[in-house]
Amino acid sequence: MTATRRFEGHGVVITGAARGIGAATARRFADEGAHVLLADVDLPEAEKTVASIRELGGRAEAYVCDVGDRASVERAVAHAVHAFGSLDVLVNNAYGCTPDEPLFEDEPDEVWAHDLDLTLTGAYRCSRAALPHLVASGRGAIVHIGSVNGIQDFGNHAYSAAKAGLMSLTRTLAGHAAPRGVRVNMVAPGTVRTTAWEGREDDLAVAAELYPLGRVGEPDDIAAAVAFLASRDASWITGTTLCVDGGLLAVNTGFRHALRKSTEGPE
Repeated sequence: MTATRRFEGHGVVITGAARGIGAATARRFADEGAHVLLADVDLPEAEKTVASIRELGGRAEAYVCDVGDRASVERAVAHAVHAFGSLDVLVNNAYGCTPDEPLFEDEPDEVWAHDLDLTLTGAYRCSRAALPHLVASGRGAIVHIGSVNGIQDFGNHAYSAAKAGLMSLTRTLAGHAAPRGVRVNMVAPGTVRTTAWEGREDDLAVAAELYPLGRVGEPDDIAAAVAFLASRDASWITGTTLCVDGGLLAVNTGFRHALRKSTEGPE
């Protein structure tokens, strides 16, 4: 449990909140006093997360929401406003990430459209539906979940392009929303230990060696950054992308290791 209750009485919507980063973020907001709507296409899994939040005294509920469908998004936002009395924070976490084909020219149009629609256009739909309510709350904030993939090449063409687009939307929407009292920021995680990595512990161990801080991220690392950007502690921050990546983008650890070996000479 956290000591602070920065979101007492706040209404929060988090998309893709059934598991992973979304679930950890929901727990963090609930722990700090918020009413949280876990919006996800997987209602049974979202309800499991809600149950775990309620067991600790948090206030949360699950709601079916497909960010690829405008009507579904608008129903989720309307439900949150009705249930909580206000909508103060939107966290756009839902995404699509399809593995690349070996050759770029073999990538189907459907894959590109799917990943961009869920990751980028989905955030656009949710932000559009939520913005009037965030303005009305007088303390509204949007936090997008981006990725280091949107800044540097780590593969996944469509997903990476969508995350880069989301970083641009963060800036343009921040400029539009600032005069209306709403802040818009983004968190860009590096490798995070989520269900997407289940059964790939060896891969995570290899990845950890590339991080200056010596480990991959945990969902709670990202949740803490999201909560900060949504809180009054970040009241003079908007339009920014906060990299929560263990130093991955700042330090080329692989290069440093290779250079060290080359200067050490033979044993």
